Amino acid sequence: MLQVSIALVPGILCYAWIMGWGVILQCLLAILFATTLESIVLLIRRIPVKAFLFDGSTVVTALLFAICLSPYAPWWANLAGIAFGVVVIKHCYGGLGQNIFNPAIAGYVFTLLCFPMELSIYPDPGNYPGFLDTIRIINGNFPHYPDAIAGATVLSTLKSGLHDMKMISEISQSPVFGVLAGRSTEWIAALWFAGGIFLIVRKIIKWQVPVVFLGTMFLISLVFYWFDSSHYPSPVFTLFAGGSMLAAFFIITEPVSSSTTPAGRLLFAAGTAIFAYIIRTWGNYPDGIAFAVLIMNFSAPLLDRLTRPRVLGER
Repeated sequence: MLQVSIALVPGILCYAWIMGWGVILQCLLAILFATTLESIVLLIRRIPVKAFLFDGSTVVTALLFAICLSPYAPWWANLAGIAFGVVVIKHCYGGLGQNIFNPAIAGYVFTLLCFPMELSIYPDPGNYPGFLDTIRIINGNFPHYPDAIAGATVLSTLKSGLHDMKMISEISQSPVFGVLAGRSTEWIAALWFAGGIFLIVRKIIKWQVPVVFLGTMFLISLVFYWFDSSHYPSPVFTLFAGGSMLAAFFIITEPVSSSTTPAGRLLFAAGTAIFAYIIRTWGNYPDGIAFAVLIMNFSAPLLDRLTRPRVLGER
């Protein structure tokens, strides 16, 4: 868990450099809320707090949840999502190792459904509020700073442009677009990729799962891009926009809520990529990674059952 946290640090720092102090404050708030709620629940369940609180899993959950949030979401949205992820998804199912859903992603989806407007607050890259203004916005005063947080993500810009019957060649003229995907935000995806390579080299995660996920998403987007490049983004854009890289190395590799068999893990990765592309392309949400992960969390027990290796001597 410590090494996973270390692998996240470069991407978080780059995210903060591009989007401002809100990224750091959301991470700190999420860690504070998660550790506090974890301690309370462990005391209620009469489980040794020190042994389970300092295993690092709570911090990783908090960081992944905070990364998914808008950097300028109000603090109560952060608290609500962490509470749902830690208390309901993790401990109501039995605690560490027993949860059938990814706590960070489930908490984020809960927050997204409850506070859709608050999670749509983004500044233009590099043009973000100052530290004190950021604190005021996170404290709920964001209506007083409309110009500072009136930006849009590259995926939301793409979806709204396609909805207005524009072609990608026209939409890509927007200043939020960069060389590969979003202006500046493509560097964050590159650092998620670098952090994932670090985890693979350290043998924390298996390389097959990210490769299958990214390969599946690349192939699907390549087919549709070849079919109609004016309405479907390029495969490179698909991989470097949104949460594709983060999901490939840090989310679907989570061992508890994903499939546990060798073949099941590959099917889990491919299924997540397929559902993410479907939701991202034809759904109402700009990025479908979170919903795709939850769908495959549902499917993980079935995948384990269908792909269980034979025991030696079993017919």
